[in-house]
Amino acid sequence: MIAFIRSLYLLVLVGLLGGIIFLFWRMEHKQPPISFNEFLTSLDNNEIAEVHFKGGNIRLRDNFGREFSTYAPDVPALVPRLLEKNVVVRGENDRPSPVWNLLSVVLPVFLVMLAWYFLASRQVSRGNDEEDDKEKNYRFAPSTATITFRDVAGVPEAKEELVEIIDFLQKPKKYSKLGAVIPRGILFQGPPGTGKTLLAKAIAGEAGVPFYSISGSDFVEMFVGVGASRVRDLFREAKKHAPCIIFIDEIDAVGGHRAAGGSSAGQDERGQTLNALLVEMDGFASDETIIILAATNRPDILDPALLRPGRFDRQISILPPDVKGRLEILKVYARKVPLSPDVDLENIARGTPGFTGAELASLVNEAAIIAGRTNKKSIDNNDFDVAKDRILMGIERKGMVINEKDRQTMAFHEAGHAVLTRFLPETDPIHKISIIPRGRALGHTMQLPLQDRHSYSREYLRSRITIFLGGRVAEEIALNQQTTGAEDDFQQAIDIATKMVCKWGMDSEIGPMAYACDVGGFLGEQVKSTNYSEETARLIDREVKKLIEECYAEAREILKREMDFLRHLAEMLLINETLDHEEMEIIYTCTAKKRLEQEGGEIASAAEDAPACEVETWDKKTLRI
Repeated sequence: MIAFIRSLYLLVLVGLLGGIIFLFWRMEHKQPPISFNEFLTSLDNNEIAEVHFKGGNIRLRDNFGREFSTYAPDVPALVPRLLEKNVVVRGENDRPSPVWNLLSVVLPVFLVMLAWYFLASRQVSRGNDEEDDKEKNYRFAPSTATITFRDVAGVPEAKEELVEIIDFLQKPKKYSKLGAVIPRGILFQGPPGTGKTLLAKAIAGEAGVPFYSISGSDFVEMFVGVGASRVRDLFREAKKHAPCIIFIDEIDAVGGHRAAGGSSAGQDERGQTLNALLVEMDGFASDETIIILAATNRPDILDPALLRPGRFDRQISILPPDVKGRLEILKVYARKVPLSPDVDLENIARGTPGFTGAELASLVNEAAIIAGRTNKKSIDNNDFDVAKDRILMGIERKGMVINEKDRQTMAFHEAGHAVLTRFLPETDPIHKISIIPRGRALGHTMQLPLQDRHSYSREYLRSRITIFLGGRVAEEIALNQQTTGAEDDFQQAIDIATKMVCKWGMDSEIGPMAYACDVGGFLGEQVKSTNYSEETARLIDREVKKLIEECYAEAREILKREMDFLRHLAEMLLINETLDHEEMEIIYTCTAKKRLEQEGGEIASAAEDAPACEVETWDKKTLRI
């Protein structure tokens, strides 16, 4: 019916268009008008051959075949004169026919009603199409995962835990004979980018069973009851294809704590959806081999009913990989790109502590992009270094114009951080010092640990605070000024000092007490609760301030003692803008050698092996001071 109406509407439009074209054609071919006086003069001169009357309108043709039009105010008096001149007279009734009178009334009404019906039908059709699209989008169909454990690395403990799940899916009778019940659900929890979704796909790929994947937010709609209906549809479809795997990504979107008492419509919808999920997870028959996998980075907000045994029986934490895991992940992604023979993946893995699997994938991809930009045929170590700097520090802001005074301030600020790193105990070695603006930072001093740290000593934390304060101290003793560049340094120093006093019981008269409790998931600290009095709060403030002042004094003492090294390092930063650990050690050795020469003392063995310090060129082996 809708197609017929559309065709009819199109036909009417074509007819109207044809009428408009005909009207313009008539206007183009309309006879030129003349006055009635000119008409009478031509009639008296016997120049008129034929006259056509339609009411008072006259179309006439003269003896030369030309046609004109005019209007006669008194047609009855004109006819005898025309007959007297032997003019051919024709006439036509000017009254409209009854059919035309009917059409002039019915046709506009019909066109208006037709247009209204067409627009209404289009609106209904659009609504139906949207509903069909929604149903199509949420039509649950199984897929076959092509990813296997060969594509997953860096999580050996999780893979070992999941091997028996795959065995359950492939050989369920092997366990049912012993009375073992297959786990209902497995929850992957961990920071973003650690490979939770990839691991779920690998399980389905290894087991070779149908795989249903859906996000927790797909269940939640503005209409109450839609989410619960989709949960039932999903499990009804999964039972038809058992054994199979259902994967719910970001389950915290639907599985959060249910609020007690009155709630909004959105909370009601989430509550009903969660209830339907809980009921379906309890409703498996013994012969239905269905495993539910779920992933979240907010396990702290999940409803306890979802985590009890019999629903999500196992909870597996997927954390950032250690150095061995990072190496395995790099090998997986390196298979897809051409590497130069000099690339040392083990060295890259050691230099990327804290990187997740997603960040390592981005590192390899960025290195490939950088290599392609310079028309290289393979990726080398320099491409990985540039890619790592881009990920850790941001993109270079080459177009930023900085005056010489600000560059000098930045150089001494970053040199202050680097000098303290060189002399303080239990510090991570310098990777790179730069005064090139990257991201939001004007300069950067990057440290990379030689190995992964799982706990931190008191000396390490105090050194971290002292290093953060070193930038401001260097500005004060070298330039006698204070700038806003130390804002972020102060915030990080205060954060470490507060945790040392309040959480870790270090370096304070408060003793081994924990006064701050952070509640949050893998996305960081979400809620901070305190359980101490105002008097204790004042004591905490005093101890934090005392710790900061002690570290500040230590930074000032070291930088004053190593003033020559600080100045030479800042000068070389102004020349080269970026220095690495080897170059910084060359500067220190040459500074120590020059100091001994000036003091007339004997040159230490370390200084004897130093490179030439009085040359005009600069590279990693030579230096001019």
